[in-house]
Amino acid sequence: MKPTVSDTSLFARLRFVLVETSRAGNIGSVARAMKTMGFSDLVLVRPRHADALRDEEALAFASGALDVLEGARVVDSMEAALAGCNFAAAVSARLREFSPPVLSPRQLATQLHSQPALHAALIFGNERFGLPNEVVAQANVLVNIPANPAYSSLNLAQAAQVCAYECRMAATDGAVGDPLIGFSGEAASVAQIEGMYQHLEQALVEIGFLDANNPKKLMPRLRRLFARTQLEVEEVNILRGVAAQMQKRCR
Repeated sequence: MKPTVSDTSLFARLRFVLVETSRAGNIGSVARAMKTMGFSDLVLVRPRHADALRDEEALAFASGALDVLEGARVVDSMEAALAGCNFAAAVSARLREFSPPVLSPRQLATQLHSQPALHAALIFGNERFGLPNEVVAQANVLVNIPANPAYSSLNLAQAAQVCAYECRMAATDGAVGDPLIGFSGEAASVAQIEGMYQHLEQALVEIGFLDANNPKKLMPRLRRLFARTQLEVEEVNILRGVAAQMQKRCR
């Protein structure tokens, strides 16, 4: 039975974002994977195939999910792709030294379902190169699909299908795991958090705590620290107020 989609349903709150996808067929396959699990919000960031949403291969691989392709959007930047989202999950088989917290698809799905204030984006990278480090650094979590360590390669549509399945299971109360405590305030958007990082970095430079010419790994460590906290709008405003006061004292 198809679930009723409301503003608070995970089916209405989860966006699939494909970054610089090379094969139009993979876009169609992701659309099909999404629709089989009840999701429909698809955004493409700079696809490498001209008119990717209308390409014959995309249409063929989408099969009965043409409505997902027709409703998809093509944008030029991650900022545009994440507009309206306050939580971003980067999907990658490659772990980074300074990545945000790492979750399995099941853990992510349980968290998203249990926190209805989250409007989330699942971000998938290029088939060959994956996601750039700067995109992963802006995400709240990194999603790593547990697989055979001797051969852990999944293609784009397979990865999307696994994540969509776990999210559907969570949304229909089929997920395993204890529910997490929800936000007491409004979750900060990706853009608000990124603005906070930039403001904090400027303040740290002005007070002499951060050497702009030799920054080392301070900001990646701070990003990882704050990524574990799931910042609320009020908390971001407090941190920006602290940064502003630091700057004021230096001037």
